[in-house]
Amino acid sequence: MDSQRTQALKLLKACPMMRLKDFAAHGIGPETLARLVRDGAVVRPARGLYQLADSSGDAARILAEASVLVPKGVICLTSALQFHELTLQMPSAVWMAIDRTAWRPKIDYPPIRFVRFTGPSLADGVERHSIDGIEVSITNPARTIVDCFRYRAKVGLDVALEGLREGLRRRKVTSDQLWTYGTKGKVWSTMRPYVEATVADGT
Repeated sequence: MDSQRTQALKLLKACPMMRLKDFAAHGIGPETLARLVRDGAVVRPARGLYQLADSSGDAARILAEASVLVPKGVICLTSALQFHELTLQMPSAVWMAIDRTAWRPKIDYPPIRFVRFTGPSLADGVERHSIDGIEVSITNPARTIVDCFRYRAKVGLDVALEGLREGLRRRKVTSDQLWTYGTKGKVWSTMRPYVEATVADGT
């Protein structure tokens, strides 16, 4: 049991978040993990997910936690805006896209709000970032802004406009990129006057 404990801690130092089945693949049983949790060395932020107790709980780590629990999901909308530093909004849940036909996971923590994208749109404009050793799929700045306009009824037009202003001001997006994704997303006619006004303002 002690050897399992040592190995579990070593694995978590190498990979900050792991699922129960990941430990099982290394011959580490649930009783070892339960003891580590009781001892305060390991915490369980969500059912079946474990990390070291001294791990930080910042916004980026929460995105990584969500990605471990939903490996095929893509961080999007306000959560992606926040990651790219294009909004001051602090979303109360992680916005994540899943395939339109995928089973919707039931997750207690972190809170996740799901939207459904078609197969091709789950890959178009998606970047992969390493957060604490975890590969996280996140829509790029231009795609994120366009999606916020597409889902403005869910996230609010003010959020989409903030992302647009900051994206252009910080030069993280160009008008051409917005046109490309806006056209694909069939929302360019809605976005166009806002983009043109923002560019005219010199932001």
